Amino acid sequence: MKSTEQILSGQALLGDNLTLSPVDIFIRDGIITAIEENPRAPAIVLCPALFNAHTHLGDTIAMDCGVSGDLVSLVTPPDGLKHRLLAAATRQDLVAGMRASLEGMARSGIAGCADFREGGREGVLALLDAARDLPIAPMVFGREGGELIADGLGISSTRDVAGCERLVQEARHSGKKVAFHAGERDSEDVDAALAFDPDLIIHATHATKKQLRVCAEQEIPIAVCPRSNWILGVAKSGYHPPLHQMRECGCRILLGTDNVMFVPPVLFQEMAFVSAVYGLEPRDILHAAVAGSELAGTPYFIRVGAPANLFAISFSGSALRFSRDPLATLVKRANFTDIGKNVFNSYLK
Repeated sequence: MKSTEQILSGQALLGDNLTLSPVDIFIRDGIITAIEENPRAPAIVLCPALFNAHTHLGDTIAMDCGVSGDLVSLVTPPDGLKHRLLAAATRQDLVAGMRASLEGMARSGIAGCADFREGGREGVLALLDAARDLPIAPMVFGREGGELIADGLGISSTRDVAGCERLVQEARHSGKKVAFHAGERDSEDVDAALAFDPDLIIHATHATKKQLRVCAEQEIPIAVCPRSNWILGVAKSGYHPPLHQMRECGCRILLGTDNVMFVPPVLFQEMAFVSAVYGLEPRDILHAAVAGSELAGTPYFIRVGAPANLFAISFSGSALRFSRDPLATLVKRANFTDIGKNVFNSYLK
């Protein structure tokens, strides 16, 4: 196979700290081989690719079906509205819907996601079919037997699923990751989830400070989905999810969007929402929108030796050129139409 090389020049957000630097980035066969300072680099921001840390892509077929009811009646298995709609959908429609969402995510700078796939084994296979040949790599958390062929086991809540001990034990034995929804409507199921030492907690919307400290001490990342929490009525203020407490406790915060039926799986909108409602620093918000990539292996942060997963936004052709803080502008104002180029090699380990 012929070797491929490319050079990207611009104002790059480098490393875990997302330090803005004028550089040339040298890429060979999908791997960043060198990063060199270039004071004359153009006004193009090179940003690490984003990773949506929590999606339910199957819900695409139920997009904007109407939100009337509480969390239980809408999304809780096995009889929530979304589960009834999924059961009634054809496989062809499910695959087409998930593929359309994945294509849109890729166009918006997202190179990977952690998807919770309903429907058992067939549900996982449908998602893998939907992602075939696309420049985005979904990490799949299955359930109802789907975890056997997926990357991990995804449990909705310890209060919803019987036999969690056996399921987790089998997943661990097979080398699978384990993730729990917990703390979405109250804090009552968080301790039970933490007892399994999961690889990921979803939501923690109403987690207590003590529970957050456990997450920090055990290095369990938390995928928060603020817009979904507001739409589903489990959050009504900037205190839920408790993002500032998570930061104070030293938690690893990841950003997700949750159900496509309610929220578009686009992280630009999620980042702007978190900035406006919760007031986190733009650097922390962008970090959360990238850091979920660690779940799937090599993180997307731009550094020598890592697969090149990044996108380019030109600030010279729009009002963005007046920005005094490109990182803050990217978080608060950018959208997928500003992206001029994607370089995704998320399949490389």
